[in-house]
Amino acid sequence: MSFKALLNPLEFQVAFYTLCGIMASRGKSETGKLKQNMEEQLDRLMQQLQDLEECREDLDAEEYEETKEETLEQLSEFNESLKKMVMGNMTLVDELGGMQLAIQAAISQAFKTPEVIRMFAKKQPGQLRTRLAEMDRDVMVGKLLRDVYTQQKVEILTALRKLGEKLTAEEEAFLTENVTATLSQFEKITADLGSEDKIMALAGSGVEKTNA
Repeated sequence: MSFKALLNPLEFQVAFYTLCGIMASRGKSETGKLKQNMEEQLDRLMQQLQDLEECREDLDAEEYEETKEETLEQLSEFNESLKKMVMGNMTLVDELGGMQLAIQAAISQAFKTPEVIRMFAKKQPGQLRTRLAEMDRDVMVGKLLRDVYTQQKVEILTALRKLGEKLTAEEEAFLTENVTATLSQFEKITADLGSEDKIMALAGSGVEKTNA
């Protein structure tokens, strides 16, 4: 099975040219349309990552790593395009800032679960909480491996905190005990985000590190 056909590079570029055309108007409906299109592009990339993980056992190591690297490169291109679109437009920063953080988490591989990244990008704390509750049940009955549970729970709790949700003392303790070095670095870099300049700096630094 080839994953390269899931997101043709030419289609990817054409989509962004179309999105840039929407920027000619700054009205609320145009901003909503832009956000919808950006979410659709991100959904395609997240689906590509999810399909790759689900079929990992059917691929040799080289094909898996090559395809994953290509997808992360596409995410970097997505991030760069997003940065250019929101530059100087605080309305779009407000609308798409969460998406930028989620993409950065994926690029740095601080987050590795496509569905969690998708919900983080769309600012869906309710859905994140629902997924966490389902995971709690699944790990108790043996349907979910403990290490997978720990990784995904850390990602969900980090996303919730970044979205402004208050964590319980127990959740904070779990996060402190299980946070990875990569996720800790992501947390540190994004701890004081709140201005357009800081969001832009984060997006830019992520692209530079990935392409280094």
